[in-house]
Amino acid sequence: MTRQPDASAIVSLDRVRISFPIYQGGSRSLKKRMLFRGSAGRIGRDAGDQIVIEALREVSVSLGAGDRVALIGANGAGKTTLLRAIAGIYEPVQGEVVTRGRISPMFDLNVGIDGDLSGFDNIHLRALLLGLTPSEIERRMPEIVEFTELGDHLEMPVRTYSAGMILRLSFAVATCFEPEILLMDEWILAGDAQFMAKAETRVSRFVERATVVVLASHNLDLCSRWCNTGIWLDRGSIREIGPIDQVIRQYQTFVSKGGAR
Repeated sequence: MTRQPDASAIVSLDRVRISFPIYQGGSRSLKKRMLFRGSAGRIGRDAGDQIVIEALREVSVSLGAGDRVALIGANGAGKTTLLRAIAGIYEPVQGEVVTRGRISPMFDLNVGIDGDLSGFDNIHLRALLLGLTPSEIERRMPEIVEFTELGDHLEMPVRTYSAGMILRLSFAVATCFEPEILLMDEWILAGDAQFMAKAETRVSRFVERATVVVLASHNLDLCSRWCNTGIWLDRGSIREIGPIDQVIRQYQTFVSKGGAR
């Protein structure tokens, strides 16, 4: 079951196919065997007889205002690939991806971080990459600084920060504005327990403010709490779209019967 793109959609994918070429992937190579296992068996060949991983196949879906979508499926099902396709990171080899509105991609929080610059300079740099204007950045700066809890460390080069400090800095900037399209991977909520409790509360408000939310997650409880629609991906294809609790039940039944890899 798929929903066809429409003129009012905020996010629209029409028969999207994404594949990645595999070089030096001989039929008996360890590399090919490992890729086969990690890609749920979706290895094929393109028109030039090049070995490829078929990450997404004929994916069509339309998302409108108010949609909070959970991408559900086993490892290698295509969840992260679909997020990156919507963000414009991966270009389809077939089909079309159309988005309307500012996108906040919360799946690689370290993009735009320069270790030689101070925390303050990195706040400006990352905020600009996210599409904020200089005046918007200045208006939001006090809130960002307070949330990071980094104090005087913001005057120091980020290369002196611990991984947890960098996460605080990136997370504060990524959640400081109201996006039209919010794309999230669940790993962003992995960190020290004290900060992540605070972060999850902030993300919950962030989700409420967004026009469209797409979350890729194995945490079905989180999916049920934050989302109203589920998309079950299986080997790069959409297996089911529907109300979140219904899709979760179908997926859990499938897993209980040994269907998921």
